[in-house]
Amino acid sequence: MLHQTYTADVLVVGGGTGGTAAAIQAARRGAKTILVSEFPWLGGMLTSAGVSAPDGNELEAFQTGLWGAFLRELQHRQPGGLDNCWVSFFSYDPRIGAKIFADWVQELPNLLWITGQVPLEVFQEGNCVCGVRFADLTVKAKITLDATELGDVLALADIPYRWGWELHSEWREQSAPANFNHLTQRYPVQAPTWVVIMQDFGEAVAPEIPNAPNNNSSQFVGAWDSCGAEQFLNYGRLPGGLFMINWPIRGNDYGNGVGRLIETEETKREFLQESLWHSQNFACFIQNQLGRRYGLAHNIFPNSSFALHPYYRESRRVVGLTTVREQDILPIAGGQVAPLNTDTIAIANYPNDHHYPGVEFQVQPKSMRWGGRKTGTPFTIPYGCLIPIATDGLLVCEKNISVSHIANGATRLQPVVMGIGQAAGMAAALCVQLNVSPRNLPVKVLQKALLQDQYAPAAMIPLLNLLPKDPDWLHWQLHYLEDPEFYPVNGNCPFLSPRQYYDVDRDNTVTIQDTCCFQGIFHHISEQDYKFTITAPSIHRGHTWQIVTLRSHINEALQTFCDQQLLTIWGRINRALNWLIVENISRSKKK
Repeated sequence: MLHQTYTADVLVVGGGTGGTAAAIQAARRGAKTILVSEFPWLGGMLTSAGVSAPDGNELEAFQTGLWGAFLRELQHRQPGGLDNCWVSFFSYDPRIGAKIFADWVQELPNLLWITGQVPLEVFQEGNCVCGVRFADLTVKAKITLDATELGDVLALADIPYRWGWELHSEWREQSAPANFNHLTQRYPVQAPTWVVIMQDFGEAVAPEIPNAPNNNSSQFVGAWDSCGAEQFLNYGRLPGGLFMINWPIRGNDYGNGVGRLIETEETKREFLQESLWHSQNFACFIQNQLGRRYGLAHNIFPNSSFALHPYYRESRRVVGLTTVREQDILPIAGGQVAPLNTDTIAIANYPNDHHYPGVEFQVQPKSMRWGGRKTGTPFTIPYGCLIPIATDGLLVCEKNISVSHIANGATRLQPVVMGIGQAAGMAAALCVQLNVSPRNLPVKVLQKALLQDQYAPAAMIPLLNLLPKDPDWLHWQLHYLEDPEFYPVNGNCPFLSPRQYYDVDRDNTVTIQDTCCFQGIFHHISEQDYKFTITAPSIHRGHTWQIVTLRSHINEALQTFCDQQLLTIWGRINRALNWLIVENISRSKKK
């Protein structure tokens, strides 16, 4: 094949969650963009890595930007809906997610997607990255984005990066160890998982899953003892009788010799093969324990039941202008939100979650009760963590941002990485437009561009009770960017327009798409703990469900209702956790 050279405004290396978002955003902003991916699916964690039950940014107020647009497309395209599992409010067939991203890319004539290539060499002029060589092509670009799963461009360009743990003495993080120990040596980074999709065949007809090399089924014994087999399967239940197997308890997390991922290509291949075998053996164990009703799903991924690559939880992490530390993601004393970064470019709310097989590693809690359940406390991602400390022409936009090992447990999830990618893509396009380097791009220009994007406006400030569709949303986003000292520590905007408040006596004829109407008795168990016994329709009569919501006005209304009150609820049932997800609510009239 003739080695071809391309030129572009923006080059995105890697088609994962961050890279896909970055390329789409850069092209939508008008930059001539080239996206080069290793795999034939775009979306990374959300699709090709098989984790199609995303965590974090689930509250309606946080469903903004490309993340919110992706959810709306899923709700439109996924037969059977997204209420299937208990690890996420949104589970879907990964093939549908991949199709959404492919469609978005194909709609953009100034975005060229090239697949089947990995970076081999990075070109630099002085301290500025100016292009990347792949096996069959070279791309020269004004701005390059490292969106690889393991920060490969950083390594090729000899850009300073971190890998592994930092001690408490580094940044005074409360959860960081005082000294290097057995855990830090055994698991320098969090364990990846090679996701496999299994299927319920309805009867004992599934093909037998063969054992892979290095099988030791005893390592999986007790995997679902704490929850039972049904709850185990419901953890990652997908539509159509499918199951995402991404189980952390004596399951298919794999971290044996995880440092091999960045040593040599040979050691990386060894680790990947072992990780794949490990997941195959876990699937075999599941089938042996639960019966031949359960087997490998057919061709979910191209010619395979196994994801195209592992779900990487951690990467090489660039040494950036700013580093996100544990104290930057923990809530302020007496409040629900973390300190506000004035150069915020994305929002997140995932709890801090670390995976080391066979080890319970405790970190400082960052959770709150909201909408009838526990969720993570909000925090922001600063622009400076996308920019290498001394290299120009490059931005990072995956799990390779400048973040501590401890804080990475909260910044690594799909929605926040998608937000980081959208911000990086917008920043790259603006740098080209204004002819400046990323470090010299005025952050307020970037923030306003993201807030006012014509396709997918993205929130910069996490406000729990202010929705993107509210007419005052942009005003208050800009207000707190200009005057961050007034940002409320409880995360709630105190000055809402009257229309934002929910009228619980509204007309009972309200209908919500894809919801059902239920009448019944409300039970106020305790603060942020609600149940609902259905009296109508008859098919659900007598059933009691846990009430949860993702909508701020419903959250506020639920706190005002009395125990045993008659209510009419419009919502959706998620049987995996016995949830009634409330979209609308009103007081029932007494007869």
